[in-house]
Amino acid sequence: MNSNIKHNIAHFRINEPDDTTADNKNIAVIGSGIIGVNCAVELQSLGFNVTLLDKNNVGEGCSKGNAGHFATEQVFPLAEFSLLWQLPKLLLDPLGPMAISPSYFVKAIPWFLKFIGNMTHKNRTKNSATIKSLNKNAIAYYKTVLEAANAKHLLTTKGSLLVFEDTPLSNITKQYRHYHHAGVPVKLLDRQQILALEPNLNEKIRHALYFTDVGHTLDPHEICLVLAKHAKKLGAVFKQFSVTDIEHNSFGIKISDGKNELNFDQVVIATGAWSKQLLKQLNYKLPIEAERGYSLNLPNTDVNAELSRPVASAERRFIMTPMAHGLRLAGTVEFAGLKKKANMKRADILYKHAKNMLINIPDFVENKDNNAKTGQKWLGFRPSLPDSLPVIGQAPNHANVYFALGHQHLGLTQGAITGKLIGQIITGQQTDIDISPFCISRFN
Repeated sequence: MNSNIKHNIAHFRINEPDDTTADNKNIAVIGSGIIGVNCAVELQSLGFNVTLLDKNNVGEGCSKGNAGHFATEQVFPLAEFSLLWQLPKLLLDPLGPMAISPSYFVKAIPWFLKFIGNMTHKNRTKNSATIKSLNKNAIAYYKTVLEAANAKHLLTTKGSLLVFEDTPLSNITKQYRHYHHAGVPVKLLDRQQILALEPNLNEKIRHALYFTDVGHTLDPHEICLVLAKHAKKLGAVFKQFSVTDIEHNSFGIKISDGKNELNFDQVVIATGAWSKQLLKQLNYKLPIEAERGYSLNLPNTDVNAELSRPVASAERRFIMTPMAHGLRLAGTVEFAGLKKKANMKRADILYKHAKNMLINIPDFVENKDNNAKTGQKWLGFRPSLPDSLPVIGQAPNHANVYFALGHQHLGLTQGAITGKLIGQIITGQQTDIDISPFCISRFN
């Protein structure tokens, strides 16, 4: 696959299994989000007997209501020094583009200290290069997987816009050069060029960065469902099973929900923001935080409010994506943990932002049925690590345990390439990119 991709450093493995071939081995993939289903498809196609496990149905977590943006242009780590000076405001503005719950702040301090440590020029440069290695051909991997699943229509490649309202042109030009020097295909557009692409953007928007090679999907949840169906067609099995305990022994892996037990030869843990406790049982530290992201669906109406591609606001820190149901507004970041009740006022603020950016926009009337046809608010948990890199690879101390988790804002983007890498790692093939930076050993 993708013969144009240069094979960099060979895959990084600490404990080699005695036999790296499938040989009908039973392998569990825990987590049926976009990462898990991609892993299931790849492993089943390689001859493993795959069981996909999740406490909920396929794609019901962060993979369901996200922005649907294959954000290959996002090659810069989230940790940057400018955020330090915004910290007081983050604590005082619960509806701002990035907010921290005061009651959760103390608990989040260890994560933020590691996050700050990744703000140095050396770490940012290294981490950016690693993100680029995943993003560079991420869409090409998806095209192959979706074609095999007869679902090419779920990926649209019309690029995306990052638009500016009040930012000085000199600063925009600086950002343009930043992306350009990083090798990201990008164009700097003026007002007339913006209107030629998206005539529904209002006059406040004077400039934009046009990322020409970016894609989006009309339904990110449907991608999960289609790929899971494809995996099942190949022979995979899905079980709704809430994994609470995991044990590695001489026979393989024992998984339990507290009452029932399942046994496998190998396991891939792809549980996103809920990974910390499972890895702790295997004696691995995982400094992961859940970035709570909100979205709001606007229905199709007679109002001429269409967009042709994702449009993100640089100042407002949110994104609008055209989808099958209408328009999805998504974004912002909230640190408040996994258990705190959703603050749906953060979803409401997305609509106010969109009204300030679009000439025509359908009215949003909240419905009690949570039906996407008439409007829907949603909260998802992005699994974020302090260096903005996922964990992909073999567990250092367990030959038959593998990790595919922590993809922060780029889970959808990096799903297909992650699945491919997991397949290559488990079967002992040379990996398409150097995976050593993704090893969990960096935290242990």
